[in-house]
Amino acid sequence: MSIEKKYLKSKNICKTTFIISPEESGGAKTAFLVGEFNEWSMHSMPMKRLKNGSFKLVVDLPVGNSYQFRYLLDDDRWENDWSADNYCYSEYGNCENSVVHI
Repeated sequence: MSIEKKYLKSKNICKTTFIISPEESGGAKTAFLVGEFNEWSMHSMPMKRLKNGSFKLVVDLPVGNSYQFRYLLDDDRWENDWSADNYCYSEYGNCENSVVHI
């Protein structure tokens, strides 16, 4: 899993690319990005499945914020991003959320 950030000079926005490799997806057929930036909506941000089995999604995020998020694979498996900027405890379930700093 990886996160790529591209800051736009003309806007106070960062084009943030979330990527799940084929190995990290474990053969998943679907992946969704779920987090504070979409009010934890489970299905509003589907990730595109590429031919090699990886998943990718580009999101425009306002600069100067931190966002908690997780990946939902095949509607039944929650995963953190292995390259997140940080992790924080989640009050839902006994787990941590990934954090991206923009």
